[in-house]
Amino acid sequence: MISSVFFDVGETIVDESREYGTWADWLGVPRHTFSAVFGAVIARGLDYRETFQVFRPGFDLAEERQRRTDAGQPEHFSEENLYPDARPCLAALRELGVQVGLAGNQTARAETILRALDLPVDVIGTSDGWNVEKPSAAFFDRVVAEAGCPADQVLYVGDRLDNDIRPAQAAGLATALVRRGPWGYILDDKTVSDHCLFHLDSLAELPELVRRHNEPAA
Repeated sequence: MISSVFFDVGETIVDESREYGTWADWLGVPRHTFSAVFGAVIARGLDYRETFQVFRPGFDLAEERQRRTDAGQPEHFSEENLYPDARPCLAALRELGVQVGLAGNQTARAETILRALDLPVDVIGTSDGWNVEKPSAAFFDRVVAEAGCPADQVLYVGDRLDNDIRPAQAAGLATALVRRGPWGYILDDKTVSDHCLFHLDSLAELPELVRRHNEPAA
């Protein structure tokens, strides 16, 4: 029985193409060059933040975020940056009587934006707000605590095998991998992906999969 579904944020419900493009602009490098290096960093199994170091050694992401804000160019996303299937999926799951939550590595600013979007969710949690970051086991312990049900009744949906799926499985959660964004296409680990309850090309598939999964328990 799936009682609760929690979603990662970046590249799961939010398309981050625009945001990474603005970082390329801030660094003064062509967007396609930034994207190519970004993909190479991911393919090498490195933290995506190493991308910034390639272009500007010693780059401090927190400091640069503040500099962007001070310059009137803060990180930002809005309704138009949501993947088109995100809001309908969240709403359909709630109609099934399933608790719906968001839980990702996001800044306090991003959490404020998420709340302002008035998404059909019951819980919004971020690494800044919870003071714990994926892939830490403590992050997924917090997800289970927020869900208020056993870990095996919680489904975590994400695009990253390394940061989302593997640690969620280690914490005893069911998982669903959505194949999109750079991590969704570049990362490949069958020892992790084969243990996913669902494999998705679109979030539009998820409500019906959850309904069918829960049917025997109804």
